[in-house]
Amino acid sequence: MKRRNVLVAMAAAPLGAMLPLTSFAQKPIVLGFAQVGAESEWRTANTESIKSSAKEAGIDLKFSDAQQKQENQIKAIRSYIAQKVDVIAFSPVVETGWETVLVEAKNAKIPVVLTDRAISSKDETLYVTFIGSDFTEEGRKAGRWLVEKEKGNAGPINIVELQGTVGSAPAIDRKKGFEEIIKADPKFKIIRSQTGDFTRAKGKEVMEAFLKAEGKKINVLYAHNDDMAIGAIQAIEEAGMKPGKDIIIISVDGVKGAFEAMMAGKLNVSVECSPLLGPQLMSVVKDIKAGKSVPKRIVTQESIFPMEVAAKEFPNRKY
Repeated sequence: MKRRNVLVAMAAAPLGAMLPLTSFAQKPIVLGFAQVGAESEWRTANTESIKSSAKEAGIDLKFSDAQQKQENQIKAIRSYIAQKVDVIAFSPVVETGWETVLVEAKNAKIPVVLTDRAISSKDETLYVTFIGSDFTEEGRKAGRWLVEKEKGNAGPINIVELQGTVGSAPAIDRKKGFEEIIKADPKFKIIRSQTGDFTRAKGKEVMEAFLKAEGKKINVLYAHNDDMAIGAIQAIEEAGMKPGKDIIIISVDGVKGAFEAMMAGKLNVSVECSPLLGPQLMSVVKDIKAGKSVPKRIVTQESIFPMEVAAKEFPNRKY
């Protein structure tokens, strides 16, 4: 009998040893992320930050690329709801038109986090928090830099503007912030304003049209992102003009390509908008899952880089 008991105990031992691993192993948090697309250097860096941070945090990331189409993001969010993910995060293509799908997420008790871009909705219970830049302040920084640079110049100072994607938060807010500053002085005039859709190719195409229409009347280009500015620089050079000298160029993002353009004397200033939101997002996702309260608005800290500091700052750029 005693021998039989020992054998039973030995046979049971491996099973007992395995129990803590199988029964009590914690399942990883599942995060569904619906990205805008891959329209710029900034967005590529943003995607990389999210993917690498999820891996480091041990979060199971379900990722989709909407190719700059709202319907694709809505489809991805519905797919995450069906998969019963723990948290949904997305960077909205445009500000409006999200209520229906976000109500579906709310009814499924899946918390939603906005990153990089906000939405326009009266119901703020549809999302837990918004992590990202203050786009209006970015526009103000661009405006303040220009006002300071042109102090003492009687004008007129004719500005052309390359706007971001129509209806997107950064396009709306960067325009608003910039205009808020320059309207104080009537010598600043925006003579042309059109979307370049945040892409290099469209930025070049629209700048070509601006140059055909206005030619040497253009004193300043304000681009809502660096990629459009870089495309516009090509158009200015092809028109036989010197970017950064004949036309002052102001843009937003602070990507490596902008620093290279500044070091070459072709871009005058870039207002930083950091894409490295991954660590903040993963931290918030863990807090939400742990039942902790998180702020409704989390603002990223950013700087402004005129061409004079580009060479010194360039080695520090991570995107």
